[in-house]
Amino acid sequence: MAFSKLHIVLFAQLALVAMASTQPSASKSDIFREYIGAEFNNVKFSDVPINPNVEFHYILAFAIDYTTSSSSSPTNGKFNVFWDTDNLSPSQVSSIKNQHSNVKVALSLGGDSVNGGSCYFSPSSVDSWVSNAVSSLTNIIQEYHLDGIDIDYEHFHADPETFAECIGKLITTLKNNGVISFASIAPYDDDDIQSHYLALWKSYGHIIDYVNFQFYAYDKGTTVSQFMNYFQTQSSNYEGGSILASFISDGSGGLAPQNGFFTACSRLRNHGKLGGIFVWSADDSKALGFRYEKQSQALLAAHP
Repeated sequence: MAFSKLHIVLFAQLALVAMASTQPSASKSDIFREYIGAEFNNVKFSDVPINPNVEFHYILAFAIDYTTSSSSSPTNGKFNVFWDTDNLSPSQVSSIKNQHSNVKVALSLGGDSVNGGSCYFSPSSVDSWVSNAVSSLTNIIQEYHLDGIDIDYEHFHADPETFAECIGKLITTLKNNGVISFASIAPYDDDDIQSHYLALWKSYGHIIDYVNFQFYAYDKGTTVSQFMNYFQTQSSNYEGGSILASFISDGSGGLAPQNGFFTACSRLRNHGKLGGIFVWSADDSKALGFRYEKQSQALLAAHP
C-alpha cells in the first residue's frame, strides 16, 4: 500500500513539473520588448538604452522558413536567419546578456515580407512542418543563445486550424525540450490575421506568455480614448493574456508617443491591465536617439 501511495505522489509531482514547463510565466507589467535587425541599418544591441529595473527583451527580426536566395521560396519549416547578423551575431547576443542580467533575447518568425514579396505561412503538413521547425529553430536558438520565440506570420497559405496546430505544437515542443522559456504572438486588427491567431489562442493560449498586439496598425492619429477602446477589445479577444501596448518608431500609425501613448499606458497600468510595452523598431528609433524607449522603460520601472 505504501509503495502504491509513493508512486501516486511521484506521478503527481511529475505531472506538476510537466505542467509548469508549458505554463506561461506570471503576468508582469514591467516587460519592455523591442524588435531589432530587420532593416539592416547597423543598429546594435548596445545602441539601445537598457533600464536595469525592467525585464528587457530584444526580438530579432526575422527567422523565416524560406530559402535565402533572391527568388525566395517556402521551405516547410526549415528556418533561416534573415536579420542583420553582422551587427547582431551570437557573440553579440552573449555579450549584451552578460552585461545586463535583466536582458533576454528572442527571435520572431515570419514577418510581412521576404526579399520584396509577401512572406507566407505555407506548411506541407502539420507533422512535417513541426518536425522541420523544431529541428531548424533549435539549432538557431542554441547557436545564438536565445531565450524565446515570437510568432509574426501575416500571410497564410493554410487555414486557421492548421496554423494553430503547427504553431501550438512548435511552442509546446520547444518549451518541453527546454529550448525556450517564453513565447509570444504578434497579431493585429485584420480579419484574416485575427482568424488565424484567435484559433491559435483558443487551443494554445495557455502556453503563450505575451501578446504583442500591433496597435500601431490602427490608423495614424489614433486618440487616447480610441486606443483605450482598442486595448479593451483585444484584451477580450485574447482573454487571460498578457497584452502589451505598442507604438511604431516612424510614427506611421496608431497612437504616437508624442500624442498620448504614455498617458494611455499609465491609465492601463493603474487599472492593472498593462502587460508591458513593445516597440517596432530599434532600427527606426536609432535616428531618434531612442528617446521613447527611455520614456517607456521609465514608466514601466516606476511604481504604479
